[in-house]
Amino acid sequence: MNIIVAVDENYGIGCKGNLLANIKEDLKFFKDTTIEKVVVMGRKTRESLPNMEPLKNRINIVFTKQNNYKAEGFFIVSSLEELFLTLKEYNSDDVFCIGGESIYNLLAPYCNYAYVTKIYEKYNSDKKFFDIDNNENWKLIRRGKTITSKENNIKFNFNIYENNDVKYEL
Repeated sequence: MNIIVAVDENYGIGCKGNLLANIKEDLKFFKDTTIEKVVVMGRKTRESLPNMEPLKNRINIVFTKQNNYKAEGFFIVSSLEELFLTLKEYNSDDVFCIGGESIYNLLAPYCNYAYVTKIYEKYNSDKKFFDIDNNENWKLIRRGKTITSKENNIKFNFNIYENNDVKYEL
C-alpha cells in the first residue's frame, strides 16, 4: 500500500474540506499515478470529491466508523481488518491511501511508499500530514526537481519516501 499526498511547508493538506492549492501538474500526477488502481479514503475526503462521486477508473474504498454509511460506487469498510480483507484481492503496489488526515495517520504504518508533492508555500490549513521528513521510519529515496506551475507560479516538487518499518504486508 502507498500514500499519495500534497503538502505545504507546514505539512498542511487541506482547509475546510478543500485542497490548499490547485496545481494542474499535481492533479495530473495524482490521476496518472492512481488511474486503474485502488484508492482508499476517509468519509470526509469522499464527501469533498466533486459531486461526491467515485474517482473514475479506480476502485474507490471509504474507511468510516459511521455505521450504515452508504455511498453508491464506493466500497465501505469500518475496520482495519475489513479493509485488509478487502485489499487482499489487489496488488499492494496498486493501492493508494489518498487521505484525509486521520486516514493518513491510521494507514501510514502499513504503507511501503509515500508519493509526496511538496508545495513551497505556507497556507492556512486545518488538516495536516505528519512530518515525514523527521519521522525515523520514513526515508526520502527520490527528490524531484523543483517545478514552477505554469498556471499560478507555485513552486513544488514530487518526492518518494520509503517506509523502513512497514507493519503489515497485504
